[in-house]
Amino acid sequence: MIRKAKIGDVKIIHKLLDSCDEGVVIPRSLSEIYEHLRDFFVYIKDGEVIAACALHISWEDLAEIRSLVVTSGHQGSGAGRALLDACLEEARELGLPKVFVLTYIPDYFMKFGFNTIDKSELPHKVWSDCVKCVKFPDCDETAMINMP
Repeated sequence: MIRKAKIGDVKIIHKLLDSCDEGVVIPRSLSEIYEHLRDFFVYIKDGEVIAACALHISWEDLAEIRSLVVTSGHQGSGAGRALLDACLEEARELGLPKVFVLTYIPDYFMKFGFNTIDKSELPHKVWSDCVKCVKFPDCDETAMINMP
């Protein structure tokens, strides 16, 4: 089951993000997750949050898929795909014509209609979180865009 995240999910989302290898996803503090809670969807299996993903609005015509993480025991289960579908559907409902992602697994996102773009095509505003990344300023992620 997928649903929008609730206050009680914040510490679980934080733990999921912290469980990732350094540099795979940008770390988020508890306060950041609380502030952006409305961006998050969670995937529930057997009453437990096993995955999370956020759709963050960047501008009037652009949103970002952020913090897509699935517990190691449930990777390959379809939870990530379901969360990504939920985010893209919400983007359509909100009238957002473009959704981007910065990723180390471009082949995964290609399956969902994302295409590789040059990072310079994204507005400078989207890079504000990058200073929190251990790889900043030498980003080696692939920028991709989807037009839902």
